[in-house]
Amino acid sequence: MPTIENLSAPVTIDVKSSQPQIQVLNPEDGSLVGTVVNNSLSEVDSIIEVAVLGAQKAKKLSSNIRMSVLNEVADNLSNQKELFAQMIAREGIKTINEARKEVSRCVETIRISAEEARRLTGETIAFDQAPGSENRFGYYRRIPLGVVAAITPFNDPLNLVAHKIGPAIAAGNSVIILPHHETPLVAKLLVELFNKTNLPKGILNLVTGYGVDIGDKIVSDPRINMVSFTGGKSVGERILSHVGLKKVSMELGSNCPVIVMNDANIELAMEACVSGAFWAAGQNCLHVQRIYIQDELYDQFASEFCLRASKISMGDKLSESTQMGPMINNRAALKVEAMVKDALEKNSTLLCGGKRQGNFFQPTVFANVSNDCLIAKEEVFGPITVLYRFTDKKEAIAQANDVEFGLQAGIFTNDLELAFELADSMDCGGVMINDSSDYRIDAMPFGGVKGSGVGREGVMNAVKEMTDIKTYCFNLRK
Repeated sequence: MPTIENLSAPVTIDVKSSQPQIQVLNPEDGSLVGTVVNNSLSEVDSIIEVAVLGAQKAKKLSSNIRMSVLNEVADNLSNQKELFAQMIAREGIKTINEARKEVSRCVETIRISAEEARRLTGETIAFDQAPGSENRFGYYRRIPLGVVAAITPFNDPLNLVAHKIGPAIAAGNSVIILPHHETPLVAKLLVELFNKTNLPKGILNLVTGYGVDIGDKIVSDPRINMVSFTGGKSVGERILSHVGLKKVSMELGSNCPVIVMNDANIELAMEACVSGAFWAAGQNCLHVQRIYIQDELYDQFASEFCLRASKISMGDKLSESTQMGPMINNRAALKVEAMVKDALEKNSTLLCGGKRQGNFFQPTVFANVSNDCLIAKEEVFGPITVLYRFTDKKEAIAQANDVEFGLQAGIFTNDLELAFELADSMDCGGVMINDSSDYRIDAMPFGGVKGSGVGREGVMNAVKEMTDIKTYCFNLRK
């Protein structure tokens, strides 16, 4: 069983949303990490007005200034990596080593954003292709939308904030960032880095509060020109019902599958899948939740996967030896526990784990899971992975696609033709060949199909989402 070192049940404090401040608690032990303002609706209204004025300033900023600001922030963040990593680990779910990797990715995200500011170009248009338009000449260019409202989750509290702020500024917009109320401190630190540059006031605006109280106000306000949201499917659906006629980009999670063929490099697949299954305690939209293993490899893979899962150490997030941290709160831990109970009641086979202690939940592996189990169809967002045996590739593809989500998938095979065939058959936004579903770089297009969202992130794509195309045509007839 996974080792649980020096754990105690976290203190649970019921913070009412009417209080003027939000207490940010360490989910490991319930200790106070810091506080942020709990913005009222009237304060949010004032911030939106500031952002509207900021949008007028932003669209006049040269690409040179946008690039300069973003590169300066990336440099300063790189020089303060440990400070930011410590904050990520203290207020959130990540171990210190996971947090350090997130900071490094954030630096890269902001640097890519700076590069995309220089690439925000248009094209000439051959108007003379139409009869009667021989004397016309024109082009299109990308122009900023105005005010972008960005709402981010707790699981990547720094890099996902950067994925909103960086592209918004690169595209010439103002932005209002609403970080998750349980992990707002590192977002605040990042905003402070921007405030130390020559970025004009009002272009970057931080709102802190509970989404249930102020979210509807932000997304429905007609002064907001775009909503960029990363989070759960149910909240995404609520936003869509309130947002009105404006641009929307949403990344809404998944139930990611991985297919392991008989000819796969089993060590490569094992290492990638264990990491993808239990990184950030499974609280990751790319979490490896379902693994389909062909007959010849199944027994060996299942045995080794459970052995490695059972050796994962949990405990002090700031310890260099800790491999997995807690769930974000007691409610999340109890949800995972309920999913385990549901699977057991429906005669699933528990291969390892399955126990909760406070907010910590052991790496858990199931087999023989029927389709009526919650862990088969829903997004667990916790450290649970289900193993399936299959014989025929068509069977694996059909089962892998048989969920309401479609963010990313992984395929392990040494057969190139088979890799193309399987990849083309997967209903998702991205397929990783000889990597798990959890692989991503910040420059690639990122998003899903079905219940996994609308639009694409990844810096270049986000910049395009955060602009409109404007066409110019000159009639040069003499």
